[in-house]
Amino acid sequence: MATKSRDLPRVTFQAPEKSGEESSHKKLGKLTVKYNRKDLQRWLDLEEWIDAQLQELYQYQLQEEADTATPEPEIDIEDLLEVSNEEQKSKLQEILHECSRPTEDFITELLSRLQGLRKIPQRK
Repeated sequence: MATKSRDLPRVTFQAPEKSGEESSHKKLGKLTVKYNRKDLQRWLDLEEWIDAQLQELYQYQLQEEADTATPEPEIDIEDLLEVSNEEQKSKLQEILHECSRPTEDFITELLSRLQGLRKIPQRK
């Protein structure tokens, strides 16, 4: 009682083509990006650290120049990750040039924290 292979049911992975209008329009699928929780946490921790350090660096300057104080600069981690280490350092020095306190330790620490940090994909 052997059955022939042509009599067995088949599994296909490609849907048969439909005739008419439906075949010309493909359905758009949704793309879901799965984020690594550990990477997201590192990113958040770094942003919080940067914010705290900038507040400390500019705290006394803001108190002395209450009316004419310039706001704290914004450091974009994503922009820094797109350039080389030397360019990162020069960008940071340019951003922090108005700070009256020494910024070299902050820049050095930030550059070391940026190493190994992966860029987080953005939804478009």
